[in-house]
Amino acid sequence: MKKAALGQFFTPGKIARFMASLFTQTDNTSCRLLDAGAGIGSLSAAFLERWISGGFNFKHVSVDAFEIDETLLPDLTRSIEGYKTYTDITFNIRNNDFIEAAVDSLCGNLFVKALPKYSHTILNPPYKKIRNNSLHRAMLRQAGIETVNLYSAFVALSLALLNDNGQLVAIIPRSFCNGPYYHPFRKFILERAALQHIHLFTSRNNAFKDDDVLQENVIIMMKRGGQQGDVAITTSNDANFTNMKSFVHPFHAIVSPDDSQIFIHVPTSLEKNAIELSESIRYSLDEIGIMVSTGPVVDFRLKEHLDEMPGATSVPLLYPGHFNGRTIHWPKLKFNKPNAINRNEKTEKWLYPNGFYCIVRRFSSKEEKRRIVAGVVDPDCFSDTEMLGFENHLNVFHEGKKGLPKSLAYGLATFLNTTAVDENFRCFNGHTQVNATDLRRIKYPSRQALMNMGEWSIHCKNPTQVLIDEQLKNLDI
Repeated sequence: MKKAALGQFFTPGKIARFMASLFTQTDNTSCRLLDAGAGIGSLSAAFLERWISGGFNFKHVSVDAFEIDETLLPDLTRSIEGYKTYTDITFNIRNNDFIEAAVDSLCGNLFVKALPKYSHTILNPPYKKIRNNSLHRAMLRQAGIETVNLYSAFVALSLALLNDNGQLVAIIPRSFCNGPYYHPFRKFILERAALQHIHLFTSRNNAFKDDDVLQENVIIMMKRGGQQGDVAITTSNDANFTNMKSFVHPFHAIVSPDDSQIFIHVPTSLEKNAIELSESIRYSLDEIGIMVSTGPVVDFRLKEHLDEMPGATSVPLLYPGHFNGRTIHWPKLKFNKPNAINRNEKTEKWLYPNGFYCIVRRFSSKEEKRRIVAGVVDPDCFSDTEMLGFENHLNVFHEGKKGLPKSLAYGLATFLNTTAVDENFRCFNGHTQVNATDLRRIKYPSRQALMNMGEWSIHCKNPTQVLIDEQLKNLDI
């Protein structure tokens, strides 16, 4: 696999064939297939191979393949030429901007020939952020689409171009399932189509293992204008579809009816998670009087105020690298980050009073098993300072930008480090990033229950994962 210049990851053959297999039979005698961002034609070929082998009842297939990267056109043309002997297949390779062409068609541009309505769409769209002031962003808004990445733009436009009961299958990053930036996109697609199938690659680096993809990928199948029913969920470890598992869930288990953000969960078993089963875990951070914020110190913006090692006028600056389990290593020698920030009138507003805080790293690596990794800031480690700096790659739990009671800080960290919390978090987050917004969405035990967990943690000399998970079973309301 190679990554094309415009953010395109080529689809491996086994994934392409699996995607083609997700389309359901229809009574249509002809098919209009849209392949937006066609690359070298792998997806169109997989679809046609299924048809040729008797997988569809169509008598004729017409393929529109959009590919703006001219360097890929020779390979795309060669892929298509292999089907020239089939007189019931027609092709149209479009070497133009799919977003522009789709928006012109949907908005009724009188100077451009409208695109047809498609019966099927199969796509592996480019993954690339869309700048807020870009031409693409402006064009999408003309079509009523508000989104932040090319992949979601391609899916939304492709869905809009489908006819009633048209089917869409796409492989895309899982990042659209949660977070505020993709809320308009989730609303757009779920208002127009029924979600029928989600396939999850449970490893973040195996679907596109030769590329730097730092998030899980999902394959979705949707039906335009369809009646929403149960959703099929399949999972596999990798692109070879090893250890394939299949489940069926009611739609309310995928999208909670009382969730205004329309987060999309991807349950990986029929059993409910310990968090979902517990009657004790039902409180929001607001209800227990706690706040969580992204670390306010953005180092490159305050570079002139940072010091490699602490000095007379500086205070500790904490990075994820200063935390290792229950241990804080500060200052660190031979650390590739500054250990301190000068305290002055320009930096004062970014600092927190020294105290107990629960912190969670914002990023995990592809190799790490856990998404949520929590720790505790102990003020005794910084007994000679009044203030602390938290770098932007940390999330900080606090009370009005002040420290927490000791037992509460340790209790929060203990709860967040349970296996059940991590598993529950994975149901709606497939990215390496853990944002403050995600942490606000989690349900927590009561303040007193957290403090009880904290007292246990403080007095436990070696809180292993087994012991931490056991505390959740013994949780008091």
